[in-house]
Amino acid sequence: VQLQASGGGLVQAGDSLRLSCATSGRTSSTFVMGWFRQAPGKERDFVAAIKWSSRITKYADSVKGRFAIIRDSANQMAYLQMNSLRPEDTAVYYCAAGNGIIQSSIQSRDAYAYWGQGTLVTVSS
Repeated sequence: VQLQASGGGLVQAGDSLRLSCATSGRTSSTFVMGWFRQAPGKERDFVAAIKWSSRITKYADSVKGRFAIIRDSANQMAYLQMNSLRPEDTAVYYCAAGNGIIQSSIQSRDAYAYWGQGTLVTVSS
């Protein structure tokens, strides 16, 4: 499975931005897509995830109500719709994927076998 993230950019606080992640290769019924982010000098943190078959989603508390993860299975795309952006959302955003990730591990970086390159999101105040 290969992942290609895109859509980052420079926006102002309060703006919206949509990140895209294109997937290629075979996916299974247990496929999970996730988004993580890494701010300068910090660890890579979980943002959101979606189970491909059931569309069940999980969000970090810091983005709940502002971000939405969406999947388009026909085109093998996943999106991260980011609304009401804040300066603290500034980071490099990575899409990730894996098979058979259990719910209790869905926020763990180590659960994801496949990673795309990052896309930088900068939110100015």
